Amino acid sequence: MADPLSEVVSLLQPATRFSKLVEGAGDWRVCREGQGDPFYAAVLEGEYRLKVDDRPPLTLQAGDFVLIPAVQRLESANAHAPPDIEPSIPTRIGEDHFRIGRQEGAAEVRVQLGHCRFGSPDAALLVSLLPQLVHVRGEARLAALVQMVGEEARSRRPAREVVLERLLEVLLIEALRSRAGPAEGTGLVNGLADERLAAALRAVHARPEQAWSVETLAAEAALSRSAFSARFTRVVGVAPMEYLLTWRMALAKRLLRDRELSLEQVAERVGYASAVTFGVAFARQVGVTPARYARGAGSPAFAGTA
Repeated sequence: MADPLSEVVSLLQPATRFSKLVEGAGDWRVCREGQGDPFYAAVLEGEYRLKVDDRPPLTLQAGDFVLIPAVQRLESANAHAPPDIEPSIPTRIGEDHFRIGRQEGAAEVRVQLGHCRFGSPDAALLVSLLPQLVHVRGEARLAALVQMVGEEARSRRPAREVVLERLLEVLLIEALRSRAGPAEGTGLVNGLADERLAAALRAVHARPEQAWSVETLAAEAALSRSAFSARFTRVVGVAPMEYLLTWRMALAKRLLRDRELSLEQVAERVGYASAVTFGVAFARQVGVTPARYARGAGSPAFAGTA
């Protein structure tokens, strides 16, 4: 069976922007405006407060890992800093190594953190399927992966970008599957945590070309049609057929960008009986025809198709 989580993360096309080690001492506070980019951090020593967008502050301690797939504003402070302390600017003390707060003496907190970006044209859609925030405690594997990302980011070894992309994929998957219990809000992770819904989600990802309906998906989940539809919408955040359509279109975009299949073959791969019906559905969902989308992605494969 397909692994929906792995497929979503792979389609996101994660790539590193930077990874750095930050240490702090004394009272300090840092504010950063984001652009909706992903942020992750592994606390190596000490503890500090992290405030993400309009959420209540989260106290992180050594051994904690946090992942925010899309962040607009971050505010960090040492655990006991007064709330009105002026923001500080980290001082660079080495390659990708920064100090914040009191400059002398031993560090009281050390954090390996990074920002990455998602290269997928469907990043906003795919990120909406993920939890808004993931907080994992006591998973040494995550800290080790973050350290590997940082080391690779600083290296100049051959195939560096390819290795970083794969490491980030593993990091994101490990973070998403390591959390205990349901994720905050709705989305794919919560759907996969529900044994009944997980069966339907895996079936969709394993056989997107199948003529799925709410009834056949409900049968995969061993639920009645009405119970399945209500449960899927409540837990995943979208109706079953809406999820199926958006996933098919995400796959279709990837196939069109890959330029390896004809339009008819792409249509068949994503569950449409003809290129015409596929083209109508694609244009309605994406806003352009498959041929125009392929040309815009640099593909000459469908240049003669209207």
